[in-house]
Amino acid sequence: RLRALLMTAARAQRVTGGRFDARVIRFLEEIGERAGVPLPGISGEAAGWLRAAPGRGSFLLGAPVDSGGLGKGLALRWALGAVRRAAPHAAGVLLEAGGDVVVDGVGPSGGAWSIGIEDPNHARRLLATVRVRGGAVATSSVAVRAWSHEGTRVHHLIDPRTGRPAQTGLLAVTVHAADPAWAEVSTKALFLAGRAHLGAEASARGLAAWWVVDDGSLHMTPAARSLTSWTAAEAVPA
Repeated sequence: RLRALLMTAARAQRVTGGRFDARVIRFLEEIGERAGVPLPGISGEAAGWLRAAPGRGSFLLGAPVDSGGLGKGLALRWALGAVRRAAPHAAGVLLEAGGDVVVDGVGPSGGAWSIGIEDPNHARRLLATVRVRGGAVATSSVAVRAWSHEGTRVHHLIDPRTGRPAQTGLLAVTVHAADPAWAEVSTKALFLAGRAHLGAEASARGLAAWWVVDDGSLHMTPAARSLTSWTAAEAVPA
């Protein structure tokens, strides 16, 4: 599983053009998110931070990495497989980890599962509900992991190009995808795409994506609108 995590992280970095980068843990430590894990003194600036090593299935790491949201997504993928093996006749399954959800089968009412999208500006307030019959709903938001550093409000969504919290005109991005790990990767990549480009990029890829901009308004792609059953206010289409 550790090998799967590392290989998926390296692949995600490639396919997102570097927007997803598991090495941002060093930047998080620099701005005060103390994970309590001592980092080795290696910079890992080169793109090829993961290299095959002698011995079957062995790798050499050129930088500290953090499993982060990708690890959460992989855990949901593996947990769903374990549940299905343990309860093969269950009508439906929902698993949740830190705000990310994966579902399979039918919901409690015998149809699709109803999933809420939270308002990043107001805890426990929903902006929308969506109905899905399978796959994962993942969110990246500035609302939860945020703190003050040297008098400035910072958050955990780091732009690997600058090493600083991303300022993209966005507060949160939610994506529905078949796999929870790749749903997580997509939320990070789209958050880094920024307010001006997110809609066009997600729509071109056929992604169901919802995003909240700095003024608190909710936006969504056409694919997302087809899954949306309710919104607190009329959402803006991509």
